Amino acid sequence: MPRSLFQRLGYNALRVLARLVGVLVFGLRVAGREHWPTEGGGLVCANHQSFFDPPLVGLTCDRRMNYLARDSLFRVPGLKQLIAFLDAIPIDREGGGLAGLKETLKRLKAGELVLIFPEGTRTHDGEVAPLKPGFIAVARRSKVPLVPVGIDGAYQAWPRTSKFPRLSRLAVVVGPAIKPDEVAAMSDEDLLAELEQRILNCHSTARELRSSNYRKSR
Repeated sequence: MPRSLFQRLGYNALRVLARLVGVLVFGLRVAGREHWPTEGGGLVCANHQSFFDPPLVGLTCDRRMNYLARDSLFRVPGLKQLIAFLDAIPIDREGGGLAGLKETLKRLKAGELVLIFPEGTRTHDGEVAPLKPGFIAVARRSKVPLVPVGIDGAYQAWPRTSKFPRLSRLAVVVGPAIKPDEVAAMSDEDLLAELEQRILNCHSTARELRSSNYRKSR
């Protein structure tokens, strides 16, 4: 997608800043960065723990990432400009989100990475909830890899019951992608189960990584 020099430099600067804050303030640990696709489109599928999740996943990748965001966020002054600058795609969940899904497909076919949260909403208890099947149509039509990501610690840092974030150790794990030919060979039920298991595996590893980091800091 065409972007101005200001957009490119601004995104890179924000990513560096987010990495510094993540490591220095939250003790962020990351594993599996070698699994990021180096080129072409990719549907990034992560568990959803808090408002931290989009920048938390984005800062682990050297490529620019697009994000899905509910359309109501685009009506908040200041936030609207920021998330638009960061390539967020508005999704009207009450209206079915057709326009957002079309834009998602467009960006994937243009060779972009797009982050989604297949659980559909933030966790209530820090665990991975069952995935919703809405991503399957996009996965099949886009013919791009599905990249599983596990996040841990973001729930403790900013649970949905809290208005403000707090300090907590964070960890992100990127897992091996489900390749397009594997997607095509699976039934919808098998694909849903496979992606869910890979996200669960990444989350479990992220939890171990975070716990190990926490023990070392004591």
